[in-house]
Amino acid sequence: MITKADKNVTRKKRHARVRSKLSGTQARPRLNVFRSNKHIYAQLIDDVNGVTIASASTLDKELNLESASNVDAAVKIGEAVAKRAVEKGVKSVVFDRGGYLYHGRVKALADAARENGLEF
Repeated sequence: MITKADKNVTRKKRHARVRSKLSGTQARPRLNVFRSNKHIYAQLIDDVNGVTIASASTLDKELNLESASNVDAAVKIGEAVAKRAVEKGVKSVVFDRGGYLYHGRVKALADAARENGLEF
């Protein structure tokens, strides 16, 4: 039987493989997505300087989310991180899906970020 721990180990291997090929710069930061069972998090990261430029998560009080673990919440997080990025002057990013399948909440977050001004 495959446990949650085994799934996370394989996800981390996939993420390490992807991360070896892509990196964020100040001009084009990395939009990283982390998804747990209850929450979803998105960060814009400048890997050269090791700095988080903007972030959003379902834990943010100002978003007033009813449920934090569904596609609607992921859409709100995508919108929030895109608006914060545009405020900081970032238009173009590199999308890092974090080893997750590009489906469901991850896809919803990416589509919402695109619709609100980010290019990737």
